[in-house]
Amino acid sequence: MNSQTRRPTIDELRAVSQPESVRGRQNAEHWSGEYLRHGSLYVTRLLVPTRITPNGVTGVMIMSGWCIAISLIVPGIWGPLLAVFFAQLQMYLDCVDGELARWRQKFSPAGIFLDRVAHYTTEGFIGLAFGLRAIGWGTDADTSTADSWKYAFLGAVLMGGILVNKALNDMVHVARALSGAERLPDTSEAKAVPRRSLIGLLRSAARFLPFHRIFHSVELSILALVVAIVGLVLGHGVEIFQYTVWVLAPAVWIVVVGHFVAIMASPRVRAS
Repeated sequence: MNSQTRRPTIDELRAVSQPESVRGRQNAEHWSGEYLRHGSLYVTRLLVPTRITPNGVTGVMIMSGWCIAISLIVPGIWGPLLAVFFAQLQMYLDCVDGELARWRQKFSPAGIFLDRVAHYTTEGFIGLAFGLRAIGWGTDADTSTADSWKYAFLGAVLMGGILVNKALNDMVHVARALSGAERLPDTSEAKAVPRRSLIGLLRSAARFLPFHRIFHSVELSILALVVAIVGLVLGHGVEIFQYTVWVLAPAVWIVVVGHFVAIMASPRVRAS
């Protein structure tokens, strides 16, 4: 039997599919991977002898990500609870597709492209779903008020900021590739900003209050659940989501500006 299709032991699979080069990545590894990867190997092991491809797993991951946003317009507390579940499922499958690809040694631009599609669309749709929930979708509130459009618009503004913020990282890789520069290693040194500069000081401060990380699917789903619980306790579910969107929509663009300035001040786009 081919070594790439036989069912390996967990230790064999871990050595190939979860090397230190993957688990030690500075930015590509989300904190949820620290606990999800303990269980993802067992599903990966079951999939190894099957005909499902890593890209097939990524396709399921995309759909689970979209379900996060759809869940946020499900009535009551169940919507945010489902959103948290699907956010965890998406990240779990994100571990599995990479592990399966590394075991079978099947890598392709299509896989990277599908992974980007998964995360961009998921997090963008969640931002829009926050706005729709603030209108009253997923609640018993009347959605026909004259100013309902404001919250849909704020959701769209939030969605746009999330997409631009994510795109900035990929723009760096595109710029380096087009200029003939080497691929940027995923190390803190490669992306460091001079600590004595104002940008460096602000970046250091952000480590103590990492508000910028809230615009990830996992954090957004948890935030939605917290907001829904507070709204349930206070009896003002729609209003709490409205206040939240009013905060998140401008905040994400502040993060975008800070991200852009940090990139320009770092070695990432500097001529060698």
